[in-house]
Amino acid sequence: MGIELKNVTKTFDGKMVLDNISLDFPESGVFALMAPSGYGKTTLLRLIAGLEKPDSGKISIGDKISFLFQDSLLFPWLTAKENITEIAGVSEKKAQDLLGKMELLADSDLYPDQLSGGMQRRVSLARAIARGGILLLDEPFNGLDEELKHNMYGIIKEYAKENLVIMVTHNEDEATKCGGKIISFG
Repeated sequence: MGIELKNVTKTFDGKMVLDNISLDFPESGVFALMAPSGYGKTTLLRLIAGLEKPDSGKISIGDKISFLFQDSLLFPWLTAKENITEIAGVSEKKAQDLLGKMELLADSDLYPDQLSGGMQRRVSLARAIARGGILLLDEPFNGLDEELKHNMYGIIKEYAKENLVIMVTHNEDEATKCGGKIISFG
């Protein structure tokens, strides 16, 4: 089982953000949530992750969740490699392999304040992938140039062969290049 949402509703301060949303996601594949700004895409991810509770409805999840937030949220006292090994609980070899895929192997011993925004983003993505399970990505390609995006598309497509990936994006091209099925709402 991937994820099933049944009649999920969420309001904030009396404003309806999500109204009776029902979606069914399989165990693997890429799905892109697309809607105009302010229509609840990030809220939907936060509900799936259990960071928010729905006002009504039910969410059933078949695996653990790894979340890539809009901000990279790296621990400043840990190196790039340690942000993966310590937080995702994986071996140094696995962290190094992922950093290599992210084109950051030479930067694995640098601290977040020594990394550019795009580099921090890739470390965060590597950490989420290392953690495993269902991958929730909120605007995963912010701060990346086109060449790096292209590399990240391949990494996400490969991960999605055996895992569910749900991403929020405003860019339909990014969604399709990841092999994603687009879900529009709002």
